[in-house]
Amino acid sequence: MMVPNGPEFVALTFAVFRVGALPVLIDPGMGLKPMLRCIEHARPDFLIGIRKAHLLRTVFRSPFASVRQAISVDGAFPGAHRLTAQGPRVVDLANTHQDEPAAILFTSGSTGPAKGVVYRHGIFQTQVACLRDTFGFQAGEIDLPGFPLFALFSTALGLTCVLRELNPSRPATCDPVKIVRAIQEFGVNNLQGSPAIWTRVGRWCEQHCVRLPSLKRLLTFGAPIPPALMARWADIMPPEAAGAGTCVGRPLPGVELAILAITDEAIPEWREDLVLPAGEYGEVAVAGPMVTWEYDGLSEETRRSKIRQGDRIWHRMGDMGYRDEQGRVWLLGRKSHRVEGRVRYYPEQAEGMVNPHPLVARSALVGVGERGAQAPVLVVEPEPEALKYDRRRQEELAGTLRRILSEHPVYRDVERVLYHPAFPVDPRHNAKIHREELAAWASKRS
Repeated sequence: MMVPNGPEFVALTFAVFRVGALPVLIDPGMGLKPMLRCIEHARPDFLIGIRKAHLLRTVFRSPFASVRQAISVDGAFPGAHRLTAQGPRVVDLANTHQDEPAAILFTSGSTGPAKGVVYRHGIFQTQVACLRDTFGFQAGEIDLPGFPLFALFSTALGLTCVLRELNPSRPATCDPVKIVRAIQEFGVNNLQGSPAIWTRVGRWCEQHCVRLPSLKRLLTFGAPIPPALMARWADIMPPEAAGAGTCVGRPLPGVELAILAITDEAIPEWREDLVLPAGEYGEVAVAGPMVTWEYDGLSEETRRSKIRQGDRIWHRMGDMGYRDEQGRVWLLGRKSHRVEGRVRYYPEQAEGMVNPHPLVARSALVGVGERGAQAPVLVVEPEPEALKYDRRRQEELAGTLRRILSEHPVYRDVERVLYHPAFPVDPRHNAKIHREELAAWASKRS
């Protein structure tokens, strides 16, 4: 499926589901070469896409070698059938079972090579039910999804989708005026998308004293949620919106969650002694009927991410965190981003201490050196443009940030503060920081 976000994408995806075929969805924002690798790995039988996709197929033939039939959705293209509307007609629904594969959705590739996640019909059904029951969605509500895939969930929930002009590969470049205008014009009840979108839109609303009384929910995902974003939207939305920190609440109904001792090794079979008590830091793992079973054709990645417990599957999230005494879950960053030195350093803990400073746009704690002997380094993207070139102010801010960190018994070890003009981030959410790149950059300045 190589169709842009819009009504055609939603209709075509459900049409593919209806006949029992498996749509393969790949985020084009990952870049051309990674996308072509994903296509070659998936070995699709059909290509449903716009003319630009078919032009890509003619230029790069090898990744598309498995395609037996090509279908163009936006006009004629040599070698492709042209899709035309034939009016409403009844099509028999494919007879599928809940354990049968339903789709292959590729990850963004922001923390390693993109992997094709196999979704099954039962997983999709459980996820839709979980969303409905948890957030209280009602058929007929108006939804504005900031991520194309969620338009499919919204439709399955009976919501009306407002598909605003938005580049899913560059959400941080969204036009806040157009988004706010759509919310006001259609009385949108529900917003979804990357923190990068709602930070940009929220700032505009704050600057222009705009309130959005029709909103009931703001769902954001893909990266840590800044406290300033939640505080800002608490004023923009009706009073029910609130929250702070990196607390993500309690497990949803049907989800079993455990905190496991951190290890990079595979865990083939579940053991109760893997589970840590409340308050101890570890890796978040989840089980439930909405949890996927494997990565498509990637047995080693599946082995490292999945744990069998009889006929159940536990998924290792790759996120570090802990549970408090009230049962709430707090996230501390990705396991692959931890810094192993004198002690173990958790990036989001340190970043949460310094990010509220008004001169800090964002920060990243990275490790310099070999794993086990890494030195923690704080890399800062400063907020004001002038600070990027003002050495005196940079030194003053670095001293302030070190004093903030020194109040914590672990992060007082952070002695070096570096400034980076623009953090490398993922294309899907424009918010996940490419910490490996920053660590390599910081090591060259050591």
